[in-house]
Amino acid sequence: MLFNLKSWSKTVYDEEFDEQEAANQEKDKLAVDRETGEEPSPAPSPPPESTSSSSTDDGGGGDEGGGGWSTSLTVWRKSLVMNCHGFTVINSEGDLVYRVDNYCGRPDELTLMDAAGRSVLTMLHHTKKFGLVDSWLVYEGDAEAAVVAGHNPAVKFVPKKPMWCVKKQKSLLLAAAANSSSSSNVVAYVYKGSLGKRNWWYAIQGSYGQRSCKVVEQESRKEVAEIRPKEAAVGGVSLGAEVFVLSVRSGFDSGFAMALVLLLDQMFS
Repeated sequence: MLFNLKSWSKTVYDEEFDEQEAANQEKDKLAVDRETGEEPSPAPSPPPESTSSSSTDDGGGGDEGGGGWSTSLTVWRKSLVMNCHGFTVINSEGDLVYRVDNYCGRPDELTLMDAAGRSVLTMLHHTKKFGLVDSWLVYEGDAEAAVVAGHNPAVKFVPKKPMWCVKKQKSLLLAAAANSSSSSNVVAYVYKGSLGKRNWWYAIQGSYGQRSCKVVEQESRKEVAEIRPKEAAVGGVSLGAEVFVLSVRSGFDSGFAMALVLLLDQMFS
């Protein structure tokens, strides 16, 4: 299955790599022409552009966010460790980038690891008595830091300050609509720092159940990340909810984008 996953991921970029290779060959030819003093042959006329617009697998959802997607990851909703729940994430080269391995289906702590098993981000579930708001705190690395106090050789662990807080939409009706096909539903908000912040930085819109979501920045209103179904190379058939694509724009951390995927999965699966 992992071999097939790598194949699917690489297929997404075949056309892009072919275009880059052609451009490199053209540059080499021009360099040779300059050395030999020959006039470069004219480039063939490009085919007429189609008036219809379509989203490709490396961009999806248009280019309204300014600039194309800088990173596109294939996400497999399965752990490579036996008897574990989790995720396996690979890049366009078919290399393992992120992994999640949990022995319980609904943990209150999630750890996003890199390919070597090092903690990238840790997410802790914040539960409030009689509260209806589903909140998660996101920490860099581990949620606790090892500290050696004075001359005491014993190491104690102290809680870190969270980087982000992700809250599920409060409205029960809107939260229930998270599995609908509408892309305008706000299903979760992302706040800077800990709980109690009022101004959100990012809004997550769409439907995780349909694997169709986008992360929108509050200030610029631009899309910085997108989740969409993965399609087979032949026939364009969707591979289902277990395999999908996570695209990230330049300047937005792909690890944090994957952390948002994990939290959406906990909130809406």
